[in-house]
Amino acid sequence: MGSGKKMWTAVLLATAVLPITAACGGEGASGEIKLRFSYWGSAARQQMTQEVIKRFEAKNPNIDIEEEFTDFGSYYETLATKVAGGEAPDVITLEIRGLREYADRGTLTDLASKVNTADIDGKVLATGAVDGKQYAIPTGVNAWSLVVDPKAIKDAGQQLPDDTAWTWEQYVDLAAKITARTGGKVYGTQQSFNPAFLQIFAAQRGESFYKGNKIGISPSTLKAWWAVHRKLINTKGSPDAAKSVELGALGEDRSLFATGTGAMGMWWSNQLGAIAKKSGKNVDLLRMPKLPGAATGGMFLQPAMFYTASSKSAHAAEAAKFIDFMINDPEAGQVILSDRGLPASSKVLAAVRDKLPESDKKTLAFLDEIKGELTDAPAAPPKHASAIETILKRYTNEVLFLRMSPDDAAQKLITEANALIAG
Repeated sequence: MGSGKKMWTAVLLATAVLPITAACGGEGASGEIKLRFSYWGSAARQQMTQEVIKRFEAKNPNIDIEEEFTDFGSYYETLATKVAGGEAPDVITLEIRGLREYADRGTLTDLASKVNTADIDGKVLATGAVDGKQYAIPTGVNAWSLVVDPKAIKDAGQQLPDDTAWTWEQYVDLAAKITARTGGKVYGTQQSFNPAFLQIFAAQRGESFYKGNKIGISPSTLKAWWAVHRKLINTKGSPDAAKSVELGALGEDRSLFATGTGAMGMWWSNQLGAIAKKSGKNVDLLRMPKLPGAATGGMFLQPAMFYTASSKSAHAAEAAKFIDFMINDPEAGQVILSDRGLPASSKVLAAVRDKLPESDKKTLAFLDEIKGELTDAPAAPPKHASAIETILKRYTNEVLFLRMSPDDAAQKLITEANALIAG
């Protein structure tokens, strides 16, 4: 998953007017059906996706898949422009935070009876439903987790924590000790401002990110969350505010792990392989720290992404057939492996388990270990919620740079976010 999500204003503006009259896809002179498929990612993802497309086309010689690929930074702006102009792709890749945005405006079709979902966990599948309609099929799952470099921790004279019982105070203390023991050459941790972190933190306090069509997080929880960030900075367990914010906008290829200057950090579990590759280190996954006495650790499985189909597609059956292939065909799974999260289909996961890279096997073992502790996967957030991350980052920066008090920032954040959701 990407981390530079900054184009949601374009989504809101462009999808607000959807004069969609043109049909998606088309037919060639020979009667060949053409389907347009939009997705984002790296060059490696594009290469493996092209291989999967070739295999689908070999099995379906009357269907030609035309890929519409971009990097993550420009994906949603490009997609919003196409949808608003009546040129929606037949098959559209989305994240959970953009799902309701498109579903509520009639952009997507109900896939409930069109794609086989028998081998997908019901709770995970439910994340792709909006108002009782299955608009999206999850590609694979991951969990927001703590990534650690055991050797860096040991070299700093520290021990790996017991992640079944450790607290936020212990996490901050460990980070500070690592930085101090290495003379600042290795920071204890890299900060994260991802909403998934806040969602887990809030769940430990008995709160949900959203409560109906309002923010469900209290001002006291926001202030406590910011206090963890501030204490990491003040104890030098993490870089200073400016560097932490800069790192927060970068991917794993430019993280402290990648430069050998960090021992811990928070990432989606399916990013473990990329972190290991970029850092050249043997990294592991740990449970998130907990609030003392918390009834739940708050961790959850979330689809890495979804496949959806345009409600205006001229070839709805073929679009669903392509999605079904990507989700359920072991041949496709052998190519994609865990690139879009560990396969959502239990049959595909079983088929590729032995072929997964070692880091992905480690991720699978970790998810198997904690599955009994996980909370329910989150439902699609409210309409307009896709812009909440921008608001959260803005007020977090105000607090970190001491330009606004936590009390003031918490109240203003909740007021602004609720007004946006209700709009």
